[in-house]
Amino acid sequence: MLTLQPLDQLTPVIDEPGTWCASGNDPKFECAGGGFPLKAGWYGFSIELQDTDGDRLEPVLYFDYGHGMHESWSLHLGFIRPGARHHTGVVLLLHDVRRLRLDPASMPCTFHAQHLKIRRLGRIGASWRMWRAVTREAAAAGADTHGLKLDAWRKLREPGGRHAFATWLHALYVRRDSKAPTYERWLKLYDHAVSPARIQGDGLISILLPTFNTPEVWLRHCLDSVLAQSYPHWELCVADDASTEPQVRLVLEEYAGRNARIRIVWRERNGHISAASNSALAMARGDYVALLDHDDELHPCALATIVEALHRHPQWQFVYSDEDKIDADGRRYDPYFKPNWNPDLLHGQNCVSHLGVYSRALVNAAGGFREGLEGSQDWDLALRCSERLTTDQIGHVPAVLYHWRAIAGSTAQGVDQKDYAHAAGRRALREHFARLGEAAQVMEIEGLCGVFRIRHPLPDPLPQVSIIIPTRDRADLLRQCVDSILARTTYTHYEIVVVDNQSVEPESIAYLAELATHPRVRVRRHDQPFNFSHINNAAVDGCRSELICLLNNDIEVVTPDWLEELASHAMRPHVGAVGAMLYYPDDTIQHAGVVTGVHGVAAHPYSGMPRGYAGQMARAKLTQAMSAVTAACLMVRRATYQQAGGLDPALKVAFNDIDFCLRLRQLGYTNVWTPFAELYHHESASRGREDTPEKRARFSREVEFMKRRWGSLLDHDPAYNPNLTLAGEPFTLAFPPREWSQTTVEVPPMTAGSAAVHEVRASLA
Repeated sequence: MLTLQPLDQLTPVIDEPGTWCASGNDPKFECAGGGFPLKAGWYGFSIELQDTDGDRLEPVLYFDYGHGMHESWSLHLGFIRPGARHHTGVVLLLHDVRRLRLDPASMPCTFHAQHLKIRRLGRIGASWRMWRAVTREAAAAGADTHGLKLDAWRKLREPGGRHAFATWLHALYVRRDSKAPTYERWLKLYDHAVSPARIQGDGLISILLPTFNTPEVWLRHCLDSVLAQSYPHWELCVADDASTEPQVRLVLEEYAGRNARIRIVWRERNGHISAASNSALAMARGDYVALLDHDDELHPCALATIVEALHRHPQWQFVYSDEDKIDADGRRYDPYFKPNWNPDLLHGQNCVSHLGVYSRALVNAAGGFREGLEGSQDWDLALRCSERLTTDQIGHVPAVLYHWRAIAGSTAQGVDQKDYAHAAGRRALREHFARLGEAAQVMEIEGLCGVFRIRHPLPDPLPQVSIIIPTRDRADLLRQCVDSILARTTYTHYEIVVVDNQSVEPESIAYLAELATHPRVRVRRHDQPFNFSHINNAAVDGCRSELICLLNNDIEVVTPDWLEELASHAMRPHVGAVGAMLYYPDDTIQHAGVVTGVHGVAAHPYSGMPRGYAGQMARAKLTQAMSAVTAACLMVRRATYQQAGGLDPALKVAFNDIDFCLRLRQLGYTNVWTPFAELYHHESASRGREDTPEKRARFSREVEFMKRRWGSLLDHDPAYNPNLTLAGEPFTLAFPPREWSQTTVEVPPMTAGSAAVHEVRASLA
C-alpha cells in the first residue's frame, strides 16, 4: 500500500480521516512507500476516491521515469467513475518509475481519498482485466462486441500475438477512459480559475464603448457584462454615433439611470467607429482605457484580472488578453490562446485586440483613433502605441477575458464579412512600416482575408550565403538536395558547402568528387564520428559568408525564392535564427516552428497536417517569432552564430538546434519562423531512426541535458500559451492549464561570458 502525502493545494479535513479539501485547480499527492523504483510492466491499481461536491474529480497519475514529472509522462485514470467510492484498473509503466504523483482534481473541491494500492500483474492478468472492462462497457453502450472479438482474434494470430494483443487492448482501454478535450468541458472545469485570489490596486479603468444602431438584445448583453464586473472601480464611457434606432437611446438611458458609473455622450453626426471612439476617449478619466465593441461581452473577472496583472507589472502600458467567440445562443467557442508580445505575428494579423487595455496617456500621445482606418482602427492603434514602447512595457494576460459576438455580418464570423476592414488593415501596416523607416512590402496571402505577408527588403549588394550540408553516403538524397538548390534557387549570391562525414559507398565518393568540380560547391571532409554540432561548427569556421544556412542532406527545395525569404529576415539586426516550412514527401507538415516544453523538451506544431493547413487562427500561414526552429533548414548571420558559441557538441544529434535557439534568445535575439520558404524534408533518411539501445540511451542523455540546462524555462514558451497542452498535440487544450502568473518568466539575459555560452565554448576548446 502507498501513502498519499499532500504536496500542494491540499488540506486534510479535521476529524474526517481520508477527507481532503483542494484549494486550487492543481492539487497534488506524493504516492509514498517502499518498492521504488517500480519496474516497467503491468500493474493493478486500486484506490478509494470519491468527490463529496459532485463530479469534480479528474484524477491523473504522473510517472517520474528519471527526468522528473511532466504532462507527457502521465495517465488520466478514466476507470475512476463518478459517484463510486472503490475503483480498480490497469496501469502500464513504460519504464522503471522512481516516483509516482496523483493529481486528484482539476478544481477546488472536497473529496475522500485513501487506501492506494499498486500491485504487479503479468501480461495475461492485465489483458484479462482490460478485456472485461472494454467488452462490458461496449455491451452496455450497445456496441458490436462480435466485431471486437474478431479484432482480438486477429491480433492474437499476428507474430508476437500476445504482445500485439496486449498493446492493442491497452490502447482501447485507455481510449475508452479518456474524456473528449472539448472547449465546453474546459470552460466547465477552469473558467472559474480566471478570477484572481485577491485584487491589488484600485485604479480607475475607463471602458470605451462606441455604439451605433445596436440590436437591443446584444446591447443589453454587453452592458450587463460591464455591470457584472467583480472589480468595482470602472467607468463606462459610451459614445453613441447618432443612432437612428430608437431603442439604443432608451436602453442606454435606462442603464445610465441604474448606475452612475455609466456616462454617455450623444454625437450629433455619424462619424463612424474611430470618431465615436475618440468621443468616448475624451470622456475618460481613468489611467487606463479598455476597448469594448457594442455587441461583445466581457468576462466577469476581466477588469479584476487586468488590474491584478498591472499591479504585478507596473511598467506595462499596453495589455491584451486571450479571447473567444460567443454565438447568438450564448455558446462560447473557438478560443484564441495567444502568444506573448510577438510583433512579427502582429504584422500578419491583429492578434492583440480583444481585450485591449492601454494607458490613457499613451493613447492620447499616439493621437487616439485614426479616422479612415475603420474596421482595423484597433489594429492601427496597437501598431502606433507599440512604436512608442519597449518590449517590457507590453503585457499579455493568458486568460479568456473577452467574448467576441459571432452573428451575421460580424467580423467574428470572418474578416471577409467586412472587406473594408481588410483594406484598412493593409493601410495600417504600410503606414506603420513607413513611420519606422522600413521599406517593407505588405502582401496579400492567397485565399485569406484580414491577414498579410510582410516582405522585408534585402541589402544591395546581396549578402553571400553559405549553405552547409552534412552528409554520409546516400548519394541519391544528396543529389536530390543539391540538384534542387541549383535548379530552383533564384537567389544568386550563394555557395554550397558539402561536409562529408565518413562516406564509404563508391557511388557517394564518386558523386562527392563530381560536386567538388562545380563552381558553386565546396566539399569538406570531416573524418570523425558523427556529431551534428561538431560538423556544422567546423564548417562555419571555414566560411566567410555573411549568412549561414544549415541544411540537411535530405532537404528538397520547393519555393524558388526560399533563400530570399530566409535572408530577408536573417539580415534584420534583432533576428537570430530563421526557420522554414518543411513538408514530408506526402505534402503533410513536418516543421512549422518549434514549441518548447511539449513532450518534455520540444515538439513541432501541426506535424502531419496537410499542406495548406491554417493552424490555430491561421498561425501556420503567418510569419512569427518562435522560441526555436529546426536546424534541418536554419539561416543565421555567421557573426551571430559564433557569438552564441555555435551548436553545443554535447548534443550530438538531438536538440542542438533547440539549445542554440534558446541561447540566441538569451543574447536578446528573436528567432523567426516563416511559412513562405517551403521545402520537403525526407527526415533523417541518411542517419536512420532512434531504433537501437545505443541511440535510445543517447537520446535519453540529451533529454536530461536539456532539462538540466534549461529547467522550467522549457515549459514557459512565450510563443505558446499556458492554456495549451504540454502532453498532447501542440495547440490543443491543457487539462489543467498551467499557472499563468508565472508565465512571465523569460530566458535570463546572457552576455558572452554567461554560463550557457561559456559551457559551449569550453566544449569547443
